[in-house]
Amino acid sequence: MIYTSYFRKAMHHPDAVAITRSIPKGYRGPRFMELAPPKHLFGLNDPELFRRRYREEVLSKLNPQAIAAKSEGRILLCYEGPGKFCHRQVVAEWLREEAGVEVEEWAGEEAEEPQAEERPEQLTLF
Repeated sequence: MIYTSYFRKAMHHPDAVAITRSIPKGYRGPRFMELAPPKHLFGLNDPELFRRRYREEVLSKLNPQAIAAKSEGRILLCYEGPGKFCHRQVVAEWLREEAGVEVEEWAGEEAEEPQAEERPEQLTLF
């Protein structure tokens, strides 16, 4: 399984990998620069045009099976938060179509709620 997410949510996860040209302050993980879109595509304000050009100019030159193997168990990160179009969505589509792998948006790691008998006694101020 390959996951996608955004820096604010997952940049400190040990399986995170940046697929962007720039990285946020504090990110110390690996980078897959081959998946980073070129600067000239950033000015496109049309998601469909971006999708087409990114696939033509970047993804079509890569081996999808090799990228899938390199990305297995990883969380591919970019900057855009939930609900916003971003290139990680295009990468996910491409990997599904061309390499036949599963790619999902990372849900995060929920801390398990302690069982009733494990919960510490609630302290009160009064």
